[in-house]
Amino acid sequence: MTAVDLGLPIVRGTPETSARPDSPRLVDRLGRVATDLRVSLTDRCNLRCTYCMPAEGLDWLPKPDLLTDAELTRLIAIAVTRLGVTDVRFTGGEPLLRPGLADVLAATAALEPRPRLSMTTNGVGLARRARRLAAAGLDRVNISLDTLDPARFHALTRRDRLADVLAGLSAARGAGLTPVKVNSVLMRGVNEDEAVPLLRFCLAHGYQLRFIEQMPLDPQHGWDRADMVTAGEILAALRAEFELTPEPGERGGAPAERWVVDGGPAVVGVIASVTRPFCAACDRTRLTADGQVRNCLFSRSETDLRALLRGGASDEEVAERWRANAWAKAAGHGINDAGFHQPDRPMSAIGG
Repeated sequence: MTAVDLGLPIVRGTPETSARPDSPRLVDRLGRVATDLRVSLTDRCNLRCTYCMPAEGLDWLPKPDLLTDAELTRLIAIAVTRLGVTDVRFTGGEPLLRPGLADVLAATAALEPRPRLSMTTNGVGLARRARRLAAAGLDRVNISLDTLDPARFHALTRRDRLADVLAGLSAARGAGLTPVKVNSVLMRGVNEDEAVPLLRFCLAHGYQLRFIEQMPLDPQHGWDRADMVTAGEILAALRAEFELTPEPGERGGAPAERWVVDGGPAVVGVIASVTRPFCAACDRTRLTADGQVRNCLFSRSETDLRALLRGGASDEEVAERWRANAWAKAAGHGINDAGFHQPDRPMSAIGG
Protein backbone atom coordinates (compact mmCIF):
# COMPACT_ATOMS: atom_id res chain seq x y z
CA MET A 1 0.00 0.00 0.00
CA THR A 2 1.38 3.40 -0.94
CA ALA A 3 0.71 5.80 1.91
CA VAL A 4 1.60 9.42 2.48
CA ASP A 5 3.32 9.73 5.85
CA LEU A 6 2.08 12.87 7.58
CA GLY A 7 5.22 13.34 9.67
CA LEU A 8 4.17 11.56 12.86
CA PRO A 9 5.07 7.99 13.81
CA ILE A 10 2.56 5.34 12.83
CA VAL A 11 2.94 3.32 15.99
CA ARG A 12 0.25 0.77 15.18
CA GLY A 13 2.03 -0.48 12.06
CA THR A 14 0.66 -1.57 8.68
CA PRO A 15 -0.96 -5.02 8.63
CA GLU A 16 -0.39 -7.68 6.03
CA THR A 17 -3.22 -7.39 3.50
CA SER A 18 -3.06 -11.03 2.44
CA ALA A 19 -5.26 -11.90 5.42
CA ARG A 20 -8.05 -9.62 4.21
CA PRO A 21 -11.19 -11.56 3.24
CA ASP A 22 -12.15 -11.80 -0.42
CA SER A 23 -14.80 -9.09 -0.20
CA PRO A 24 -15.40 -6.07 -2.44
CA ARG A 25 -16.37 -3.99 0.59
CA LEU A 26 -14.27 -1.77 2.88
CA VAL A 27 -13.64 -4.31 5.63
CA ASP A 28 -11.10 -3.87 8.43
CA ARG A 29 -9.38 -6.34 10.76
CA LEU A 30 -12.08 -6.01 13.42
CA GLY A 31 -14.89 -6.83 11.02
CA ARG A 32 -16.14 -3.26 10.72
CA VAL A 33 -17.41 -2.29 7.25
CA ALA A 34 -17.19 1.30 6.04
CA THR A 35 -20.40 2.33 4.28
CA ASP A 36 -20.34 6.06 5.09
CA LEU A 37 -18.06 8.23 2.95
CA ARG A 38 -17.15 11.74 4.13
CA VAL A 39 -15.97 13.85 1.19
CA SER A 40 -14.14 17.13 1.75
CA LEU A 41 -14.80 19.44 -1.20
CA THR A 42 -12.39 22.18 -0.13
CA ASP A 43 -10.17 23.13 2.79
CA ARG A 44 -11.26 26.78 2.54
CA CYS A 45 -13.82 28.41 4.82
CA ASN A 46 -15.50 31.81 5.03
CA LEU A 47 -15.60 31.75 8.85
CA ARG A 48 -12.63 31.73 11.23
CA CYS A 49 -13.93 29.77 14.22
CA THR A 50 -11.46 30.09 17.05
CA TYR A 51 -11.33 26.33 17.74
CA CYS A 52 -10.77 25.53 14.06
CA MET A 53 -8.31 28.01 12.56
CA PRO A 54 -6.39 31.23 13.25
CA ALA A 55 -7.80 34.66 12.38
CA GLU A 56 -5.65 34.94 9.26
CA GLY A 57 -6.77 31.57 7.95
CA LEU A 58 -4.45 28.78 6.83
CA ASP A 59 -2.20 27.99 3.91
CA TRP A 60 -4.88 26.71 1.54
CA LEU A 61 -4.23 23.83 -0.81
CA PRO A 62 -3.01 24.96 -4.25
CA LYS A 63 -5.70 24.54 -6.92
CA PRO A 64 -3.67 21.97 -8.94
CA ASP A 65 -3.56 19.75 -5.84
CA LEU A 66 -7.34 19.66 -5.53
CA LEU A 67 -9.40 16.96 -7.17
CA THR A 68 -11.24 18.17 -10.24
CA ASP A 69 -14.99 17.64 -10.38
CA ALA A 70 -14.44 14.74 -12.77
CA GLU A 71 -11.87 13.12 -10.46
CA LEU A 72 -14.07 13.67 -7.45
CA THR A 73 -17.16 12.13 -9.02
CA ARG A 74 -15.12 9.20 -10.32
CA LEU A 75 -13.85 8.39 -6.83
CA ILE A 76 -17.34 8.68 -5.35
CA ALA A 77 -18.64 6.37 -8.07
CA ILE A 78 -15.94 3.81 -7.24
CA ALA A 79 -16.90 3.99 -3.56
CA VAL A 80 -20.60 3.50 -4.27
CA THR A 81 -20.56 0.97 -7.12
CA ARG A 82 -17.51 -1.12 -6.15
CA LEU A 83 -17.00 -0.67 -2.40
CA GLY A 84 -20.51 -0.70 -0.97
CA VAL A 85 -20.77 2.91 0.24
CA THR A 86 -24.41 3.82 0.90
CA ASP A 87 -24.09 7.30 2.47
CA VAL A 88 -22.07 10.24 1.15
CA ARG A 89 -21.58 13.31 3.33
CA PHE A 90 -20.07 16.42 1.69
CA THR A 91 -17.93 18.52 4.04
CA GLY A 92 -15.09 21.04 4.02
CA GLY A 93 -13.74 23.50 4.96
CA GLU A 94 -17.00 24.95 3.79
CA PRO A 95 -18.54 22.87 0.98
CA LEU A 96 -20.70 25.75 -0.28
CA LEU A 97 -17.45 27.35 -1.50
CA ARG A 98 -16.99 24.57 -4.09
CA PRO A 99 -18.05 26.10 -7.45
CA GLY A 100 -19.21 22.78 -8.91
CA LEU A 101 -21.14 21.60 -5.84
CA ALA A 102 -24.52 21.22 -7.56
CA ASP A 103 -22.97 19.28 -10.45
CA VAL A 104 -21.15 16.93 -8.06
CA LEU A 105 -24.38 16.36 -6.16
CA ALA A 106 -26.30 15.60 -9.34
CA ALA A 107 -23.66 13.15 -10.54
CA THR A 108 -23.65 11.38 -7.19
CA ALA A 109 -27.44 11.23 -7.01
CA ALA A 110 -27.49 9.59 -10.47
CA LEU A 111 -25.41 6.61 -9.28
CA GLU A 112 -26.95 3.16 -9.00
CA PRO A 113 -27.60 2.23 -6.29
CA ARG A 114 -28.33 5.82 -5.27
CA PRO A 115 -26.56 6.75 -2.02
CA ARG A 116 -28.10 9.00 0.64
CA LEU A 117 -26.61 12.48 0.28
CA SER A 118 -26.01 14.93 3.11
CA MET A 119 -23.83 17.97 3.72
CA THR A 120 -22.21 19.60 6.73
CA THR A 121 -22.06 23.37 6.32
CA ASN A 122 -21.75 26.56 8.33
CA GLY A 123 -24.94 27.72 6.63
CA VAL A 124 -23.52 31.00 5.30
CA GLY A 125 -24.90 31.35 1.77
CA LEU A 126 -27.27 28.40 2.10
CA ALA A 127 -30.43 30.53 2.07
CA ARG A 128 -30.07 31.38 -1.61
CA ARG A 129 -28.95 27.89 -2.67
CA ALA A 130 -30.97 25.41 -0.60
CA ARG A 131 -33.66 24.73 -3.20
CA ARG A 132 -31.16 24.34 -6.02
CA LEU A 133 -29.09 21.88 -3.99
CA ALA A 134 -32.20 19.92 -3.05
CA ALA A 135 -33.14 19.74 -6.74
CA ALA A 136 -29.63 18.47 -7.52
CA GLY A 137 -30.11 15.55 -5.13
CA LEU A 138 -29.09 16.69 -1.65
CA ASP A 139 -31.24 14.93 0.95
CA ARG A 140 -30.43 16.77 4.19
CA VAL A 141 -27.98 19.09 5.94
CA ASN A 142 -26.09 19.53 9.21
CA ILE A 143 -25.50 23.20 10.04
CA SER A 144 -22.97 24.38 12.59
CA LEU A 145 -24.27 26.81 15.21
CA ASP A 146 -22.48 27.25 18.54
CA THR A 147 -24.32 30.29 19.90
CA LEU A 148 -27.51 32.30 19.49
CA ASP A 149 -25.93 35.52 20.74
CA PRO A 150 -24.77 37.83 17.90
CA ALA A 151 -21.82 39.29 19.83
CA ARG A 152 -20.67 35.86 20.95
CA PHE A 153 -21.08 34.52 17.41
CA HIS A 154 -18.83 37.29 16.14
CA ALA A 155 -16.23 36.53 18.81
CA LEU A 156 -16.30 32.80 18.04
CA THR A 157 -16.28 32.99 14.23
CA ARG A 158 -14.62 36.38 13.75
CA ARG A 159 -17.44 37.20 11.33
CA ASP A 160 -20.83 38.94 11.75
CA ARG A 161 -22.89 36.26 9.98
CA LEU A 162 -25.32 34.86 12.56
CA ALA A 163 -28.33 36.19 10.64
CA ASP A 164 -27.11 34.38 7.51
CA VAL A 165 -26.76 31.08 9.39
CA LEU A 166 -30.27 31.40 10.84
CA ALA A 167 -31.60 32.19 7.35
CA GLY A 168 -29.79 29.12 6.02
CA LEU A 169 -31.43 26.92 8.64
CA SER A 170 -34.88 28.21 7.71
CA ALA A 171 -34.21 27.82 3.99
CA ALA A 172 -32.99 24.24 4.45
CA ARG A 173 -36.21 23.33 6.24
CA GLY A 174 -38.26 25.07 3.54
CA ALA A 175 -36.44 23.17 0.80
CA GLY A 176 -37.16 19.83 2.43
CA LEU A 177 -33.56 19.11 3.47
CA THR A 178 -34.80 17.35 6.57
CA PRO A 179 -34.18 16.46 9.25
CA VAL A 180 -32.23 19.71 9.55
CA LYS A 181 -29.55 18.98 12.13
CA VAL A 182 -27.71 21.61 14.16
CA ASN A 183 -24.16 20.84 15.28
CA SER A 184 -22.98 22.69 18.40
CA VAL A 185 -19.63 22.65 20.21
CA LEU A 186 -19.63 23.91 23.80
CA MET A 187 -16.43 25.31 25.31
CA ARG A 188 -15.72 26.17 28.91
CA GLY A 189 -15.72 29.88 29.61
CA VAL A 190 -17.07 30.58 26.12
CA ASN A 191 -20.57 29.22 25.53
CA GLU A 192 -21.18 26.34 27.95
CA ASP A 193 -24.22 28.23 29.28
CA GLU A 194 -26.07 27.81 25.97
CA ALA A 195 -26.96 24.11 26.12
CA VAL A 196 -30.53 24.79 27.21
CA PRO A 197 -31.13 27.87 24.98
CA LEU A 198 -29.85 26.00 21.93
CA LEU A 199 -32.14 23.06 22.60
CA ARG A 200 -35.14 25.34 23.18
CA PHE A 201 -34.38 27.10 19.88
CA CYS A 202 -34.17 23.82 17.97
CA LEU A 203 -37.35 22.46 19.54
CA ALA A 204 -39.21 25.65 18.60
CA HIS A 205 -38.09 25.49 14.96
CA GLY A 206 -38.20 21.75 14.34
CA TYR A 207 -34.43 21.28 14.07
CA GLN A 208 -32.55 18.31 15.52
CA LEU A 209 -29.73 19.37 17.85
CA ARG A 210 -26.47 17.46 18.25
CA PHE A 211 -23.80 18.56 20.71
CA ILE A 212 -20.24 17.58 19.79
CA GLU A 213 -17.41 17.34 22.28
CA GLN A 214 -14.51 19.53 21.19
CA MET A 215 -11.80 17.36 19.63
CA PRO A 216 -8.03 17.85 19.22
CA LEU A 217 -8.10 18.87 15.55
CA ASP A 218 -7.07 22.53 15.68
CA PRO A 219 -4.06 23.68 13.60
CA GLN A 220 -2.54 25.42 16.62
CA HIS A 221 -2.49 22.10 18.53
CA GLY A 222 -3.78 24.06 21.48
CA TRP A 223 -6.63 21.73 22.45
CA ASP A 224 -6.90 21.31 26.21
CA ARG A 225 -9.11 18.61 27.70
CA ALA A 226 -9.91 20.94 30.60
CA ASP A 227 -11.57 23.41 28.22
CA MET A 228 -13.86 20.77 26.73
CA VAL A 229 -17.42 20.56 28.00
CA THR A 230 -18.06 16.84 28.35
CA ALA A 231 -21.10 14.84 27.35
CA GLY A 232 -21.86 14.27 31.03
CA GLU A 233 -21.88 17.98 31.72
CA ILE A 234 -24.06 18.70 28.69
CA LEU A 235 -26.61 16.08 29.69
CA ALA A 236 -26.66 17.32 33.28
CA ALA A 237 -27.42 20.86 32.09
CA LEU A 238 -30.21 19.63 29.82
CA ARG A 239 -31.75 17.37 32.47
CA ALA A 240 -32.15 20.38 34.75
CA GLU A 241 -34.77 21.67 32.29
CA PHE A 242 -35.95 18.68 30.25
CA GLU A 243 -36.85 15.04 30.72
CA LEU A 244 -34.43 12.94 28.68
CA THR A 245 -34.94 9.24 28.00
CA PRO A 246 -32.64 7.09 25.85
CA GLU A 247 -33.98 6.63 22.34
CA PRO A 248 -35.04 3.02 21.82
CA GLY A 249 -33.49 0.87 19.14
CA GLU A 250 -29.97 0.06 18.06
CA ARG A 251 -27.52 2.93 17.64
CA GLY A 252 -25.46 1.06 15.04
CA GLY A 253 -22.64 3.16 13.57
CA ALA A 254 -24.29 6.50 14.33
CA PRO A 255 -21.86 8.84 16.10
CA ALA A 256 -24.53 10.46 18.27
CA GLU A 257 -26.14 8.99 21.36
CA ARG A 258 -29.73 10.22 21.21
CA TRP A 259 -32.29 11.06 23.86
CA VAL A 260 -36.02 11.65 23.51
CA VAL A 261 -36.93 15.08 24.91
CA ASP A 262 -39.96 15.41 27.20
CA GLY A 263 -41.56 12.25 25.87
CA GLY A 264 -40.97 13.03 22.20
CA PRO A 265 -41.15 13.18 19.33
CA ALA A 266 -38.13 15.53 19.44
CA VAL A 267 -34.69 14.08 20.13
CA VAL A 268 -31.30 15.54 21.07
CA GLY A 269 -27.96 13.90 20.37
CA VAL A 270 -24.48 14.06 21.89
CA ILE A 271 -21.37 13.03 19.99
CA ALA A 272 -18.91 12.18 22.76
CA SER A 273 -15.82 11.29 20.74
CA VAL A 274 -13.49 11.94 23.68
CA THR A 275 -15.28 10.71 26.80
CA ARG A 276 -17.45 7.99 25.25
CA PRO A 277 -15.61 6.78 22.12
CA PHE A 278 -17.68 4.82 19.59
CA CYS A 279 -14.78 3.53 17.50
CA ALA A 280 -15.91 -0.10 17.80
CA ALA A 281 -18.90 0.65 15.58
CA CYS A 282 -17.26 3.15 13.22
CA ASP A 283 -18.43 2.77 9.62
CA ARG A 284 -16.71 5.78 8.02
CA THR A 285 -14.06 6.34 5.40
CA ARG A 286 -12.84 9.82 4.44
CA LEU A 287 -11.68 11.49 1.24
CA THR A 288 -9.81 14.81 1.42
CA ALA A 289 -10.13 17.57 -1.14
CA ASP A 290 -6.70 16.67 -2.53
CA GLY A 291 -7.57 13.02 -3.03
CA GLN A 292 -6.16 11.33 0.05
CA VAL A 293 -8.23 8.60 1.65
CA ARG A 294 -8.23 8.25 5.45
CA ASN A 295 -9.67 5.39 7.48
CA CYS A 296 -9.99 7.49 10.67
CA LEU A 297 -10.45 11.16 11.44
CA PHE A 298 -7.33 10.95 13.64
CA SER A 299 -5.23 8.82 11.30
CA ARG A 300 -1.58 9.77 10.94
CA SER A 301 -1.30 8.29 7.46
CA GLU A 302 -3.21 8.61 4.20
CA THR A 303 -3.40 6.76 0.90
CA ASP A 304 -2.96 8.85 -2.24
CA LEU A 305 -5.79 8.11 -4.67
CA ARG A 306 -5.23 11.28 -6.68
CA ALA A 307 -1.85 10.01 -7.85
CA LEU A 308 -3.45 6.76 -8.94
CA LEU A 309 -6.10 8.58 -10.97
CA ARG A 310 -3.59 10.87 -12.64
CA GLY A 311 -1.26 7.95 -13.25
CA GLY A 312 -3.82 6.09 -15.32
CA ALA A 313 -4.99 3.47 -12.80
CA SER A 314 -8.18 1.57 -13.50
CA ASP A 315 -11.24 1.84 -11.27
CA GLU A 316 -10.54 -1.60 -9.83
CA GLU A 317 -6.91 -0.69 -9.05
CA VAL A 318 -8.13 2.39 -7.19
CA ALA A 319 -10.76 0.32 -5.37
CA GLU A 320 -8.18 -2.25 -4.30
CA ARG A 321 -5.92 0.46 -2.85
CA TRP A 322 -8.91 1.87 -0.99
CA ARG A 323 -9.69 -1.59 0.41
CA ALA A 324 -6.11 -1.91 1.64
CA ASN A 325 -6.42 1.45 3.42
CA ALA A 326 -9.61 0.29 5.16
CA TRP A 327 -8.00 -3.00 6.21
CA ALA A 328 -5.26 -1.03 8.01
CA LYS A 329 -7.74 0.83 10.24
CA ALA A 330 -6.74 0.92 13.90
CA ALA A 331 -9.04 -0.29 16.67
CA GLY A 332 -9.60 3.26 17.95
CA HIS A 333 -8.57 6.89 17.59
CA GLY A 334 -6.35 6.82 20.67
CA ILE A 335 -7.30 10.25 22.05
CA ASN A 336 -7.21 8.87 25.57
CA ASP A 337 -3.90 7.04 25.11
CA ALA A 338 -0.81 8.44 26.82
CA GLY A 339 1.10 8.54 23.52
CA PHE A 340 -1.63 10.21 21.47
CA HIS A 341 -0.50 12.66 18.78
CA GLN A 342 -3.15 14.63 16.95
CA PRO A 343 -2.85 14.59 13.15
CA ASP A 344 -0.90 17.31 11.41
CA ARG A 345 -3.90 18.16 9.27
CA PRO A 346 -6.59 20.24 11.02
CA MET A 347 -10.29 19.50 10.72
CA SER A 348 -10.72 22.04 7.90
CA ALA A 349 -8.26 20.07 5.75
CA ILE A 350 -9.53 16.60 6.66
CA GLY A 351 -13.26 17.19 6.43
CA GLY A 352 -15.83 16.69 9.19
